[in-house]
Amino acid sequence: MSEVRYSGVRESRPNRFNDLGTTGREAEEQFKKGCLKRADRSFAQGLQCQQINSMAALMSLEDSVFISHSPQGCVGCAIMAVDMYRVGQIHRGIKQVKNPRLLVTNIDQKSVVFGGEEKLRAAVKKAVERYHPKLAFIYASCASGIIGDDIDAIAADLQTEYPDTIMVPIHCEGFKSKICASGFDAAFLSINKYILKKQSVPKEKGLVNLFAPTTVSYADQREMERMLSLLGAKVNYIPFYSSLEKIKRIPAAEASTSICKVFADEFMKTLWEDYEIPYSHTVMPIGIRNTDKWYRGIAKVLGKEEEVEKIIAKEHERIEPLVAELKSRLQGIRVFICGGTGRSFAAAALIDDFGMKLVGLETPTYDADAQVDIEYLNEIHKDYVVDIANMQPFEQVNLVNKLKPDAFIGVPDWAAKLGIPTTHVLDGKRSTMGYDGLLYLGNKIADQLQNPGFNKKLAKHVKLPYRDSWYEEDAFKYIL
Repeated sequence: MSEVRYSGVRESRPNRFNDLGTTGREAEEQFKKGCLKRADRSFAQGLQCQQINSMAALMSLEDSVFISHSPQGCVGCAIMAVDMYRVGQIHRGIKQVKNPRLLVTNIDQKSVVFGGEEKLRAAVKKAVERYHPKLAFIYASCASGIIGDDIDAIAADLQTEYPDTIMVPIHCEGFKSKICASGFDAAFLSINKYILKKQSVPKEKGLVNLFAPTTVSYADQREMERMLSLLGAKVNYIPFYSSLEKIKRIPAAEASTSICKVFADEFMKTLWEDYEIPYSHTVMPIGIRNTDKWYRGIAKVLGKEEEVEKIIAKEHERIEPLVAELKSRLQGIRVFICGGTGRSFAAAALIDDFGMKLVGLETPTYDADAQVDIEYLNEIHKDYVVDIANMQPFEQVNLVNKLKPDAFIGVPDWAAKLGIPTTHVLDGKRSTMGYDGLLYLGNKIADQLQNPGFNKKLAKHVKLPYRDSWYEEDAFKYIL
């Protein structure tokens, strides 16, 4: 019987849901009973696609070029990853700040009719001859997938012509999955197939693969590396600000862990299957409880359970008095949270450190991992709304307008225009994780609450693109 391999489409795993509107208690109970059903939306707005996540995951790799076989509009969202890359270089002390080498084939109507393979071939050749990279990532798109352009064949053909550049085709067509995290999986599957190739390499004592997405700041990277170094571990920080050499070190690691709960979870399973690298998959290290849990998880894999308890005790002794001061400023504040699956659940646990109350939670996916988190949240928060949605700001503003939280934590654009104090949880420029990040994030929320003037003025002069009647409707009316 042939081995069953993960396809890179998250819906292929059982019990994953991306369209749901309910309460925390109801979600927990229905999942336990097996009564949650795959739903859909008759109207959807602002989906995040796989392609941008595949691109963002790798766009800071050194000595690489990135060719998007798509219309121009598909690379528009890359501006966020470009910004993170530029800011990250500055934070790391790089004086000559660069943009990623990103090319787009600009598929048009003619390409749709006659095919776009020649455009892609020309773009890859131009990129390689201009930049002489070690890696050339070739991204599929909805358009190239519908046309049927064979990016694998073109990559294989050009590999013989340019042997010094590794050609890596990535199948991240947006229509393959409604769960945008599938884009991360598509990138890692291609890395494993075209770069690692199941090659056996000697193990490096104490080496840990630390997988991190673009939204992890340099301050967070240093905090995670500090914590792991206290366990005697050396960190292979990948793939953000990484290189071909660091990618090739992945199989040499003694263990793997991820900062983001859904960023490399599937890839770490593949590394166990192909290279027997044990891994820790727990939570995102935001807040005291989650940071402790994340730390204990990787310590267990490394056989450092006794050592980690001593370190955690010292960290608690250092930060708990400071957390108590913040709690006096934040006690009883009602909060709505919106973010990625790992980050939103972690932030919901974090606010309990400060005595804050959860009234609403929006996150892209619900699955067995989310069930573990929601069971914990239901012990500390009562009567909160859960919106499982890939973006869908029209639902978010409806809920926020009804629930009227004191503060909003997440991607703040829409909530800010409602006049609510907002704190950005996807802050790739500042510290939000680990024991030190906990204190920064708490202070930032408290400062926003004390200085809400900008958002209040913004609400007076900016109107969101929704009719007043929409705010009276059921936020989940389009979930079928």
